Amino acid sequence: MIRLIAALLLMAPLVLLPAAAQQAQQATRALSYEAMRERVNAWTVGMAAGLIEGAPLRLAAEMARVVDDGANLQVLPIVTRGPTENLNALLYLRGVDLAIINSDALEEYKVDVPDIQRHIVYLLNLFPSELHIFVRPEIKSLQDLAGKKVNFNTQGTAAAYSGPLIFSRLGINITKTFIPHPLALQQMRDGDMSAVVFITSKPVDAFLRGKWEPGFSFLPLTYDSKFEDYYLPATLDSADYPGLIEPGKRIPTISVPTVLVSYNWPVGSDRYSRVARFTEYLFGRIGKLQEPGSDPKWKTINLGATVPGLTRFPAAQEWLDRQARKPLANK
Repeated sequence: MIRLIAALLLMAPLVLLPAAAQQAQQATRALSYEAMRERVNAWTVGMAAGLIEGAPLRLAAEMARVVDDGANLQVLPIVTRGPTENLNALLYLRGVDLAIINSDALEEYKVDVPDIQRHIVYLLNLFPSELHIFVRPEIKSLQDLAGKKVNFNTQGTAAAYSGPLIFSRLGINITKTFIPHPLALQQMRDGDMSAVVFITSKPVDAFLRGKWEPGFSFLPLTYDSKFEDYYLPATLDSADYPGLIEPGKRIPTISVPTVLVSYNWPVGSDRYSRVARFTEYLFGRIGKLQEPGSDPKWKTINLGATVPGLTRFPAAQEWLDRQARKPLANK
């Protein structure tokens, strides 16, 4: 009898185990789902990147790939209507922590958000987009374009936003058009368009590969106090466009910095912590983006480069400061 009772006692856990295990498994599954959902959302960063065909979206996708750390950090690049829309998304759209913008996109918000520079901080000056003012032979100066047709590419592009703003600062009234640049370039050849304005990283394939009659050229633009708030000085030279610029000649122009920015989240807040972790991962792994297979622009990135009119995200500055102290610590 004692042996029978002992056997039943030994079998009891085996009988009860499936039901108990099932209940525990269900409880664990429910808990794991909630915990995982909270964890994934806690370390997911939304980045407004721009038009699907633009370079910023490509750079955003490459950043997302390099910093990916599963539930510990993931970046969601977001397609938008362009650089200005990126800033709008960062200011007002839920779930957007970062944005890739042109520095002069801040100008549009000066009326509604007069202290816009206090709301936006930068992590990285990604690359310059040089201003190219390409004109027909009869156009010899910027003033010659007054009243003439000038194309700024399609709406949503950098040229369509920054180009008219630059001409407004110059005080030159032009007839603005916003059609695809290939069509505008053909109209230039036919004499129906006086100039096209590109704002993009040099060199531009259209000028390298296109065949142009003598006299087609780039107009110079001098960097002065009118452009100090958002722009930087730049040049176009014969190394960039050997078929259009004489050897040894340099044409002054300006560039529009393309910048990775964040909302100025309070230090220690949840959103600040997300961007801080992203910054740590990105800066620490920048070398991976400079390897073959990524956009060549990464090879020219200077983590310490500043941006006119903006202050640096505190965690980014802290990372740079730590790197600056390392050589001293190793001595």
